[in-house]
This record gives sequence, C-alpha cells and structure tokens, in this order.
Amino acid sequence: MKLATRRLLRKITSHGIMHIVLIVGGVVFSMPFMWLLVTCFKGPQEIFHSSVFDVPECFKKWPLDWNEVFGNFIRAQRFIPFWQWIWNTSYVAFLNVVLNVISSAFVAFGFSRIRWRGRDIVFIMVLATMMLPAQVTMIPGFLIFNWMGWYNTLNPLWFGAFFGGAFHIFLLRQFMMTLPIDLDDAAKIDGCGYFRIFSTITLPLIKPALAVVAVQTFQGAWNNFLGPYIFIITKDKMTISLGLQWFKGDFASMYGELMATTLLMTLPVIFLFFFCQRYMIQGISLTGLKN
Repeated sequence: MKLATRRLLRKITSHGIMHIVLIVGGVVFSMPFMWLLVTCFKGPQEIFHSSVFDVPECFKKWPLDWNEVFGNFIRAQRFIPFWQWIWNTSYVAFLNVVLNVISSAFVAFGFSRIRWRGRDIVFIMVLATMMLPAQVTMIPGFLIFNWMGWYNTLNPLWFGAFFGGAFHIFLLRQFMMTLPIDLDDAAKIDGCGYFRIFSTITLPLIKPALAVVAVQTFQGAWNNFLGPYIFIITKDKMTISLGLQWFKGDFASMYGELMATTLLMTLPVIFLFFFCQRYMIQGISLTGLKN
C-alpha cells in the first residue's frame, strides 16, 4: 500500500512539475504576441508615453470605444493597400496548397504503391534535393522566370508547387507505406486502375498526412518573404509579408498601425493551426509506423 502511494505521489509530482514548466514556457514564448496584441489597441500618444506592459486606456473603459479600439486598423488603410495584399497572399497560398498537395500525393503514390525499375534510385535523387540550399537555385530560377516574362507577377510564387516538395513527397510516401498492400490487390481484382485506387482508396486513408502537408504549405506560402522580395517590385503586386516590410521602412514611426496589420497577418495561420491541429498531430505521429 505504501509503495503504491509513493508511486502515485511521484507520478503526481512529475506531472505537476512538467505542467509548471510548460506553463512558464508558454507564457514566455507568448509574450511577444501579447505585446503585439496590446500595442494594436494603443493610440500614438499612449505608445510613446507608456510602459511596454501598460494596459491600454481603451481596455479600462466600459463600454468600449470601438472607434478607439480599431483606430489603428482604420488608419493603416489610408497608407497601404492592405486588402489587396491580403488578396494576393491568399491567391498565392491557395494555389500552393492545392497544387502541392495534389502533386506530392501523386508522386508519393508512385514511389510507394507502384513497382517500377529504378524507383528507389529516383527516390534517393528526390531526397537529395532537400540538401541543396535555396541560394543555389535562386539565380537560375530568377533567370528562368524572367525569360518567361513572369517578372513582377505572382506566377513564380506558386508555379513551383506543380512539382511538389521533396519533404512532403517523403512524408506522404512514408504514410502510404503503412497502408496494407492487400487493399490495392483487392481493388485490382475488382478492375480498378491505379488512378481509381489512388483517388478512392489511398487519398481517404491519408487525410491526416494531407492535412499536415496543407497546413505546412499554407504557412510557408503565407509567410514567404524572399520569393516576393525577388520577383515583385510594384506595390499592388506585393504579398502581405513584403508589404509590411515596405510599410515598416516608409512609416517606421507608426507602431500601432504596423502592429495592427501584423496581427491581421498572423490570425489566418493561428486559426488554421487550431482547426487542423488534431489532423496534424495524428499525421505526424502515424507517419513512418509500419503495420
């Protein structure tokens, strides 16, 4: 009885310490975001004459003055085409997600469910591309897209998704290899071809892995700065990450407006993660397990 009690106390203590560490770590890592959130609702005078962690005056009043609360959001629209940047970024992110998910799944299916000569060698070559730094292909990529007449357009920001991503191909391949091969054999007996097997059997079973690929692709396309910085030169074609950098350079003293627009930029990624975190955790935890 005493031994069981000691084990219970030891377990409770270890769990308590772990939760305390996680809470402290969460608070520390969330401080920059909380500072951004508080600054969004401060007026210009309050930003420059108050401490970093002071509660904005608008939160001390009740009922809230919504004009004051959203003043920074409204004033920012007078200087930047914010919604045009949001549209450009959404357009690029949507095409990246759709094209990358479909193409990566196609290629992964070929590497995992179809036997053909040289398959493993080609797969190793695909994995080897992950070892190349982005700087190696930056100049050749720019020259190719410039030759195609796509400079200062959004096309270079999503065209590469046609060919999938090496890491996502690897991720989906490992997930597909956990599926029983008997499912494919049974479908072939019923007269199904590879495309029918891929669309009706494989895709529904790898939804968690597809969710991981979709979320990672969306996050990468939404926050992409280097690509727009290389290919975009006019304000109306900018994405939100490049536009905010331009806004910071030309209106450096407008901290409230900059924080407000930055908050709007981060909200889609935060909401997407919270809605898809169950699929992401499931996809990552199951990838690579062999039945």
